[in-house]
Amino acid sequence: MLRSSFVTAVFTVSVVALAAALVGCGQFSPPYMKPLSAQTRALLAEKGMTEEQPVLIRIFKAESELEVWKQKDDGHYYHFKTYPICAYSGGLGPKLKQGDRQSPEGFYLVNFDQMNPKSSYYLAFDMGFPNSYDRAHERTGAHLMVHGDCTSSGCYAMTDAVVEEIYIIAREALAAGQASFQVQAYPFRMTAANMAAHRKHEWYDFWMNLKEGYDYFETTRLPPSVAVCEKRYLVNANFVGGTRPNPTGACPAYRKGPVVAFKPSPDSGNKNMSQASLAKPLGSVMGLSFGTIKPVYRAMTLGPATPPAGK
Repeated sequence: MLRSSFVTAVFTVSVVALAAALVGCGQFSPPYMKPLSAQTRALLAEKGMTEEQPVLIRIFKAESELEVWKQKDDGHYYHFKTYPICAYSGGLGPKLKQGDRQSPEGFYLVNFDQMNPKSSYYLAFDMGFPNSYDRAHERTGAHLMVHGDCTSSGCYAMTDAVVEEIYIIAREALAAGQASFQVQAYPFRMTAANMAAHRKHEWYDFWMNLKEGYDYFETTRLPPSVAVCEKRYLVNANFVGGTRPNPTGACPAYRKGPVVAFKPSPDSGNKNMSQASLAKPLGSVMGLSFGTIKPVYRAMTLGPATPPAGK
């Protein structure tokens, strides 16, 4: 009888402890582990998208907007959502040196190592400044982020709630096999009218170079391949013999790739997603992967980014 009472007591204590732990888990989830909200998952489904599909981001300073695009099964990118930028520092034009409090402009790549789940500004990812273009121009700086809060000293601040959604979307694409996602940071939407309005600006030539990548994406809905030679961005170039260009040297022999105008396929529009496709695997939530994953999308790298350090 005594043994039975002891076993019962131990079992009861264990159950209570387990229940308390489960309740605690339900009440606390680190921001970097959170799943997308039901509302955002429903919007993805409405647009015929999944959390795991590759992602691309475009930033427009003058409009204070950040766009998220998702790649569908036809290989092209479709607009998912536009978010307001709460704050960026400096004016129109690229970042030149450490401490100039200028937010970057250019073409950047973000991989999993650049995701910062323990940022001082809630959540963040390092844009990858300086890339090889920036280094060719001897530009300096580090830890240029897209992060939470609404204050900036060279970063793009999105507020905590907004950056959380963007971070989770990017995290899921990377966890599903996207090697890195492209961030295109522009001074403004590079329409003919906007370019004409800024034709006398000191950075006009630089922006005309950026516009080559902007136009390529607008036309094809594909991420432009971007290389650097002669201290310029070279878009959509295939180098003869696979030669790697020197960012400060003369461009090797190359051929421009074909530019095929984007035409949505009949089945690329919105479509209902099954409940199974909306289910989030535990491994995805925990940032784990199982088995061999082949990257869905790769782009030419512009150089390694400095790992974020608590920003």
